[in-house]
Amino acid sequence: MDFTISEDVELMRKVVRDFVESEVDPCSEQIEEEDMIPQHIIDKAKEIGLFGLSIPEEYGGIGNIGMLGKCVIYEEIGRTNNSFTTIIGAHNAIGTVGIVEMGTEEQKNKYLPDMASGERLGVFALTEPNAGSDASNLSTTAVKKEDKWVINGTKHFITNAGISDIFTVMAVTDKSKGAKGITAFIVEKGVPGFNIHKMGAKMGLHGSHTYELVFEDCEIPVENILGQEGQGYVNALKILANGRVGLAARNLGSCQKLLELSLKYANERIQFGKPILSNQAIQHMLAEMATEIEAVRSFTYRVAWMVDQDMKIAKEAAMIKLFASEVFGRVADKAVQIYGGMGYMKEFPIERFYRDARIARIYEGTSEIQKMVIVNQLIKNYL
Repeated sequence: MDFTISEDVELMRKVVRDFVESEVDPCSEQIEEEDMIPQHIIDKAKEIGLFGLSIPEEYGGIGNIGMLGKCVIYEEIGRTNNSFTTIIGAHNAIGTVGIVEMGTEEQKNKYLPDMASGERLGVFALTEPNAGSDASNLSTTAVKKEDKWVINGTKHFITNAGISDIFTVMAVTDKSKGAKGITAFIVEKGVPGFNIHKMGAKMGLHGSHTYELVFEDCEIPVENILGQEGQGYVNALKILANGRVGLAARNLGSCQKLLELSLKYANERIQFGKPILSNQAIQHMLAEMATEIEAVRSFTYRVAWMVDQDMKIAKEAAMIKLFASEVFGRVADKAVQIYGGMGYMKEFPIERFYRDARIARIYEGTSEIQKMVIVNQLIKNYL
């Protein structure tokens, strides 16, 4: 395995690190209070190419930096406000990859340039009120009528929907076939019969919003089918696997930032006449944090390398999503403990990271679902 990072990716890493430290971090308190990302941050993200990480150069994207290169950038983005991180990550991963991997040349030319520039963001719409963990049990339907597909149904907990224009929507086209009767479609914002409703306030990720999508006799052209009919569920799993690797890298960046903040605070905080960093209990927590972070980094980069080698990653993607999200929770908890009472106060970023970390074990597949995927793959491979 070769984890060598190209000079271009290293340069972009430095650009992104400077951006998040000079532009995003200073606005984190504002983002929390106003529950929105300032436009100048989005504009700067467009300028440095953060919306085109998954899109080939011929369509206006960053080009072929591979999953390993993307994970390097995701790790840097993960160091800052997780709401901003989620907007960038969801667009580049599950919001974009489907069109890049399965779209026709006409679809790619139509949608990818605007997606690469950030002028039009991409969304992945799979989850429904009665089909979250059980993603194959969709109720949303698509019926072909002459030269149109007519979609009816509801999706919810859809990230970025309110600020996006291009939706990859999974719908049932043949209920008798179960999971093999699900098909993917591209739906554009503003199409008659397609309405978007903001869901309630969340515990964390203030500034990143989730929405409900309602389709009522929504007609889209036949050419907006994405991939082959009946292959939607299979392709959804591939898209999610890809997204889980990137999500792990974003969690990794957050963990690294929490470790650095905890080290700095432990060295500055004086109790009993000396920095708390000199206390063995604090040292042990920091050592545990650092060890788990390095394990996440090595595993994330390995799975990213596997993606770049075009290897099957269903099991490994589930493992790294499970491991990274669980480590994020443990690292955030230890960071609060090291900060003590101050870790519970909103004036410090630790409190925000702690709240934001909780969703990592839920979205894009709960920890329990990842375990099911892992076991199913073990049974498939070894029994």
